[in-house]
Amino acid sequence: MAGGSATPTTDVLEDLVRTALTQVMDPEIRRPITELGMVRSVEVTGGTGGGARVVVGVDLTVAGCPMKSTLVKDVTAAAQTVPGVDEVSVDLGVMSAEQRTELRTMLRGGVGEPEIPFAKPGSLTKVYAIASGKGGVGKSSVTANLAVALAADGLSVGVVDADIYGFSIPRMLGVDRQPTRVDNMLLPPVAHGVKVVSIGMFVPQGQPVIWRGPMLHRALQQFLADVYWGDLDVLLLDLPPGTGDIAISVAQLLPTSEILVVTTPQVAAAEVAERAGSIATQTQQGVVGVVENMSWLEQPDGSRLELFGAGGGAKVAENLTAATGGPVDLLGQVPLDMSLREAGDAGTPVTLSDPDSPAAVALRGVARSLAARSRGLAGRRLGLSPV
Repeated sequence: MAGGSATPTTDVLEDLVRTALTQVMDPEIRRPITELGMVRSVEVTGGTGGGARVVVGVDLTVAGCPMKSTLVKDVTAAAQTVPGVDEVSVDLGVMSAEQRTELRTMLRGGVGEPEIPFAKPGSLTKVYAIASGKGGVGKSSVTANLAVALAADGLSVGVVDADIYGFSIPRMLGVDRQPTRVDNMLLPPVAHGVKVVSIGMFVPQGQPVIWRGPMLHRALQQFLADVYWGDLDVLLLDLPPGTGDIAISVAQLLPTSEILVVTTPQVAAAEVAERAGSIATQTQQGVVGVVENMSWLEQPDGSRLELFGAGGGAKVAENLTAATGGPVDLLGQVPLDMSLREAGDAGTPVTLSDPDSPAAVALRGVARSLAARSRGLAGRRLGLSPV
């Protein structure tokens, strides 16, 4: 056409739309919908002398997909970026049983049955078990804030709320729905860029969990194997207090995991926290460090009121260094900060909601020290052959 550009043919527009759809990520799996086989069809009508109408057929993983509105919005926006497209609609369908089987096999790397990816020798995911000797020291608050701080720095992060009896991670991360079930595979909810799973997503509000050791082990195993985590840089496990069944199961299921001990400055809390870290001498795990929470309350005049004493975190680090035979550092001291508690109750951790607060600054420092660490060579294939 003289004096202007020719209008693309319907075949060309279809190819351009399919290319644009490669940028649409499934909000739960975090991979392109074109790669997952979710784009059933692209139909283009019109386009001669005017805008084209595009109908994109998308097959959801399950009929009740909680993220379907997000998918419709993202698909529509992507298709509308193609020059010559005037109108876009999305025709939703549901994957067949065969499609879901193919999807599960693809996501699990060609293996159809569940397995724990983080236990493989070649896994590059750093796994940190957040432990404490007793309850009430802020272990879950530390876990939630470390997770979102790591994610904010661009890492792919997952959290397993392994505190089966006292779960609180869903509240602290603002998660109010269950994982999406694709047959026997679970797609974890994503909050603030963090994939998260907790027993609290499966039990009615206010109902206690009354399980014994074997059931606890099986629940943790399912969280690790049945959930599709994808390629994580870091996996955090919020452990229950003490050195019970879950701590032992973590060591068995994730032998390369490392322990991060949370304590308060109080002598009594520090003594108990030391036991939680000393389990590493029997389970052959490493201790990555110690975080001291509730270290002090800053006063208007700039002085510090040490409500729970002082030195507990440093003492735990010193004693664990002696017990394990390797360096165990005090990674950070987190002051008492009302915004930390308020942010946790609101479901947006303080490292996001008030990043300049004293607690957020301290926690972000701990997160960056963890991110900077390289995984050890224990259990990893080195790719060397004897000569």
